[in-house]
Amino acid sequence: MKAADPDKVIAAARSWLGTPYHDQASLKGVGCDCLGLARGVWREVVGPEPFPIPPYSRDWGETGPREVLAEGARRMMPEIAPADAGPGSLVLFRMRSRAIAKHVGILIGPDTFLHAYERLGVIEEPLTQAWRRRVAFAFLFPNR
Repeated sequence: MKAADPDKVIAAARSWLGTPYHDQASLKGVGCDCLGLARGVWREVVGPEPFPIPPYSRDWGETGPREVLAEGARRMMPEIAPADAGPGSLVLFRMRSRAIAKHVGILIGPDTFLHAYERLGVIEEPLTQAWRRRVAFAFLFPNR
């Protein structure tokens, strides 16, 4: 499976900047959460979503040992080592040590990423050491 052009992924992701945060939403300029941002970029870069995302609660990642986000991404995206992730890669973060990965971002440059964050909406920010050490998985958007 060939990877999508990183510049196309980055342009699509940046077009979501300023979208307000809203749980389970995926509408550019209207509202999205971190998964909704990734879904929206997928639709712009790859095409229709391959399967529906079931409803999820705000605390879905607090229970159970399954890496739900990583399992879902593996169904449709090539996985790469987090150390190999570059601009245009989708990264999954563990927000607490030993917790499952439950936050999604898209790398924009070697030191920046874009994500939807509660109360802030879609923002681009530095990929600080605090964020880097939380990266648990990385994937590439496939080419159409």
